[in-house]
Amino acid sequence: MRVGEVYDERPSRRIFRDETLLVLGLSLGASGVSALISFIGSVTRPGGLKDQAATLNASAAPGRPWLDLAWQLFGIASALVPVALVAHLLVREGRHGLRTLGLDRTRPWSDLGRGAGIAAVIGSTGIAFYLAARGLGFNLTVVPEALPDVWWKYPVLILSALQNAVLEEVIVVGYLLRRLGQLGWTPGTALVASAVLRGSYHLYQGIGGFIGNMVMGVVFVYLYRRWGRVGPLVAAHSLLDIGAFVGYALLAGHVSWLPTA
Repeated sequence: MRVGEVYDERPSRRIFRDETLLVLGLSLGASGVSALISFIGSVTRPGGLKDQAATLNASAAPGRPWLDLAWQLFGIASALVPVALVAHLLVREGRHGLRTLGLDRTRPWSDLGRGAGIAAVIGSTGIAFYLAARGLGFNLTVVPEALPDVWWKYPVLILSALQNAVLEEVIVVGYLLRRLGQLGWTPGTALVASAVLRGSYHLYQGIGGFIGNMVMGVVFVYLYRRWGRVGPLVAAHSLLDIGAFVGYALLAGHVSWLPTA
């Protein structure tokens, strides 16, 4: 190829396959393996699962709030690097970055409205399912936050929720379904792969976390194919996690029905 010549050949299936494995290996695929190892450690530890705790947002530097804040912000920012990578790969493919997956500002109120509706349904059923799974001994006690009571606690929890939502919906739904389709996977097989992946990196919470999130994954894939946008899914996921993180911070120790570690 001569200098200055544009390389516009469509990537081969092998390139798409290797690229997908690398993206997952740098993000939620690695999280799935980590969650599996954590789950094995939990089930082989003396005592039941519900007597153990899985903490989501913990202090990174106890007693040193400014250093703790720096670590929290670093963790949030670095977790979004795979999303930036996906955007770059889509641009190199000749697409419009994340807009290709329906993550943009063209329909903010529609995305938010749909997301709020999804969150309302999944949130209420999700809480009931978690309490039931924990009561039956299939789940660890989930501690959504254990941050110190400092001024940045709630902003960091909200940012953490937004980061989770963008990372998961872009990678597990928009990007993965696109690549699996380009690799020739059937819609049904791609749906199963996306849902199992979502469940896998929640396995550290126990069997309940795995099954509950896998079911959520099926619903999210269906809605993405119906609407063609990850925007509503990001909105729904953000609202769900904000409710879990901030709600736990406000209610833990004050209501009898909410399990604490």
